[in-house]
Parts: sequence; C-alpha cells; structure tokens
Amino acid sequence: KRLGADPKRAILEVVGGQGPQHLAGEFAHAIAAGEAGMVLLTGSESISTVRHLAGRGETRDWAETVEGQLEDRGFGGEGLLTRDLAQHGARTAISVYALFENARRAQRGLDRAAYRLEMGRLFAPFTEVAAANPHAMSPEARSAEDLAKVTAENRLTSDPYPRRMVARDQANQGAALLLTSVGKARALGVPEVRWVYLLGGADVKERTVMERQDLAHGPASALAVRRALDLAGVSLADIGAFDFYSCFPIAVFNLCDELGLRPDDPRGLTVTGGLPFFGGAGNNYSMHAIASMARWLRSHTGAKGLVGANGGFLSKYSVGVYSTAPGGWRGFDSAPLQREVDAWPAPALAPGHEGEAGVETYTINYAAAEPRGVVLGRTADGARIVAIADDPTIGRQLIDQEPLGGKVTVATGPGGRSTVSDFTPA
Repeated sequence: KRLGADPKRAILEVVGGQGPQHLAGEFAHAIAAGEAGMVLLTGSESISTVRHLAGRGETRDWAETVEGQLEDRGFGGEGLLTRDLAQHGARTAISVYALFENARRAQRGLDRAAYRLEMGRLFAPFTEVAAANPHAMSPEARSAEDLAKVTAENRLTSDPYPRRMVARDQANQGAALLLTSVGKARALGVPEVRWVYLLGGADVKERTVMERQDLAHGPASALAVRRALDLAGVSLADIGAFDFYSCFPIAVFNLCDELGLRPDDPRGLTVTGGLPFFGGAGNNYSMHAIASMARWLRSHTGAKGLVGANGGFLSKYSVGVYSTAPGGWRGFDSAPLQREVDAWPAPALAPGHEGEAGVETYTINYAAAEPRGVVLGRTADGARIVAIADDPTIGRQLIDQEPLGGKVTVATGPGGRSTVSDFTPA
C-alpha cells in the first residue's frame, strides 16, 4: 500500500522460520520459468512492541485493507505441535527443543554443567558476530563461561537452557529481498557487482516429534543441506560462510553432528549473530540471514555462502547456496528427498501406558509457580511414552538428581493424560 504496488500476485506465506528461504527458492523457479519478472519478498516482526503494549494492558488496531488478490496459504501448523505433547506440558518451542537438547546430552554422556558449557562454546562466537553487527539486538561479546553460568539475569528457563542460550524474541525487525532474472537486471541497469545468484536449494519436512526415531538428531535437515550442495555443484569445503538457524543450540549442533562440521569452524556458523543475539524468533529471521549473506558475498567476490532456515520443531528445513559467481541454474525438486524422509521407520507409541518406563529425555519448565517436568520415555518393549511430572516433589527430584537413564512410573488419568508418580535415578 505504501509503495503504491499493484502486484499480479500477493502471497501470505505459512508460519515457520524456513519461510524466507523457501520463498526465495520457489520464486527463483517462477522467474526461471518466465512466470514472473521481479519478485519482492518482505517480512517483519514487531514482537517488542506487542509485548510492550501487552505489559501495559493496551492493544492497537493495525488492520489494513488492500484491494486485489491475496493468496493466504494458511497457518501451516499441521504436523508441528501434536496433542500428545501439548497435553503433557510441552506446548512451546523452548520446551520441545529442550527435549531434543537433553536427548543429545544423554548421547554425549555429559552432566548438566558440562553440557551448558558446550552450548556456551557453540554460541560464544555468535556473540562476537552480533557485537560487530549494527542491527543486532544484543551487540555484546560474551565468553562461553558467561553464557553458561546461571545467574539472576541468566536464569534457567527450560532445562537445560539459561536465558541467553535461546532465541531473543523481543525484537522489532524487517528485511526484504528483490529477486529477478539476469535479463531483467541488465535491462534495469543493476550493476553486475551487485548480483548474487541462488545456485542450489532444497526443502524438506520432518515427521512429528513423537514419530522420530532419535530425538537427539534431525537428519532431514542435513539431507536438505547435502542436496542443495549437490545441486550447486559444490562441497561443504567450498562454502566460505554459513548461517544456520540458531533458535536453540540443538538446531546448530544438529547440523554440525550430521555434516561433520566443528562448532568452532573458523568460517563461522552465522553472518548475523544468530537468533539469541541478533534477535528474531518470529518467522522472518532467515530473510535477515540471506540479506546479510548477500552483503558478505559482495565483499568476497566469487565465494559461496550457505543459509539453512529452520521452522517448527526441527520440522521444516529450507536451504540455499549463494554466490556472486553464476553457476548455471538447474532448478531443484525436493520431492525425492521428502519421499526418503517419509519412508524412515517410526517408533511405536504407547499412549495410556501405565507402569515403568526408562527416561529417554526430559525437560523442566521453570516458568510455572512450581517447576514442572515433561518426560519422554521408552517402555520395556521400546514403545515411546510422554508424561507430565506436575507433582512438586517429583519435579524437585528431577532437578536434584540426574533424570537421564533413570526410570519413571506412569499412571493415566482423565482424558488419557499420563502423569509421573515416581522417579528412580540411574
């Protein structure tokens, strides 16, 4: 409306942090097919303003009416948060990602303090990038020890996360990308030194959280990265800069584990500073990542950069490989990848299970009046269960002792809600 634009298509994309990269790939194909000459992708968050107003008990009417066609693709939440997790206390991103994080801690064989330090070592270089970024919400370099130390300012949120380890959602941010063809760019007189090419990409969706075989790993996202690299005709070693979506450490650890990248890779794993420090826990963060990558590439002529965009609960992943050097557009079809992911075996589920189960992973929500635990476990025959530990005594046991490798006794109440009635540490 403010631009005076009357586009042939106006699209409202589904939710998910993968959205900006997914749209970049989708409309690169549309331009290559001659279906569009120029496409503007734009997105923003106003979460800081919303929270400020909510804290004062105020609202604003920001509604606008724009004439013409609007393709509203819907919320797009199917297969993300499922009833089995929600009714047992894992309703938010931080609680679900904490389940993944503690599953990884179990496989690493680390205690809480050692794992917090490992997360700190991952994110300390991110803070250095944010400190040099004039657009960052938290431009302050911090040490691994500082990030890992639990204090009043760096309180525990959901085990294992101190506050500074998670996406900074109180942000007002906006970013935009302009996509066009070589021919259109030439016709408009855009200098070639400004051109950045999308060389390859991929999109993939994971199954629901409870249906994943190994909660410590998200192999679908790594599959998308490998596919994008193959289509671009490059290897991981050819990439000069990365930006991996970093809402929580596990989103970055997962790619490092699956791809064989070191968390302290000298190339760095972000060009913005990442979600906890640059900010942006809504849906548009990766638009900033692509824009920042374009700037980096323009100052490193011929280099290649990779953006990995994550949505949901490691649920949707979109990847783009970029360069100022053309590579020959081949397009990409992610349908074969999706068929591969859909064919992976899923664990049996045991809703309504009563009796003993081994603790597979867990989290503790410190935001409630009393700490509340969520436990995912395995029955004697390997079926997965989820239960809530809302008894303060059980919650305190989970805090004071090591839940991983322990056993819980589960009882089923009204509505099929499973509760932990007893806990035995390993």
